[in-house]
Amino acid sequence: MFFALFQIIGILLNVAITVIIVQAIMSWLLAFNVINLQNDIARAIWTTLDALTAPIYRPIRRIMPDFGSIDLTPMVVIIGIIILQDAILPPLGAALIPVL
Repeated sequence: MFFALFQIIGILLNVAITVIIVQAIMSWLLAFNVINLQNDIARAIWTTLDALTAPIYRPIRRIMPDFGSIDLTPMVVIIGIIILQDAILPPLGAALIPVL
């Protein structure tokens, strides 16, 4: 039971990393005017990605200093997710799974 739960958490964390990377790439494409928000599909994708990541970014942006036009929040979130996946979840899973 716990093993399945940890697998689901791992999959969700991998999806979160993918969404953050896609949003970062799309923000670069928007900044360099490769794509623009006049396109309905691009606007829908951007709105969805922003709605998914804004609740994660908001508390971190309050803490981080302002670097001008450079936003390091996605990198901080990805590093936090990697630490969670590699340093916190495995020992927690080993502690919760009984030794047979």
